[in-house]
Amino acid sequence: MLYGAGCAFLLGCGLIAAQEKNAPMDAHAAISARFEDLTWQAIVPELGKDSPQISVVHVDPQTHATQLFIKTPKAMHIPMHWHSANETHTMILGSAVFEHGGKQEKLGPGGFNYIPAQMAHQAWTSEGSVVFITVDGAWDVNWTANPPGKSDLGLAAPEF
Repeated sequence: MLYGAGCAFLLGCGLIAAQEKNAPMDAHAAISARFEDLTWQAIVPELGKDSPQISVVHVDPQTHATQLFIKTPKAMHIPMHWHSANETHTMILGSAVFEHGGKQEKLGPGGFNYIPAQMAHQAWTSEGSVVFITVDGAWDVNWTANPPGKSDLGLAAPEF
């Protein structure tokens, strides 16, 4: 995964530790995760308390298919990027505007989208948003330019 500048890994570093704390790695075990018990980690540590937070709740040990939550304490722009596997987003709290292929779509709680593997996209999240993400394989982030930074905090989606 690529997070902030200089931190690159694919389902490594602390994410596996966070996932293990949240749920077993046995592909044949049922799991449950209470939102209030999730373990959260900063995605962009350089942003301190304003960093988006991630909680990986399950990684399939064979396929590496991943389910995770991301929450944003502040409104934020997530710059253009793509993933190696198909990705879905389901908004839990707040809202997000997703842009891909020149189209924008605003999703609120319960809103869902599907983004095919390698499709470049960007997003703008509201303050306090929470999104549930599923990925058909290992979750990675491949930035087309720079990863999110301080200049992305507080940015609202362009009007459409």
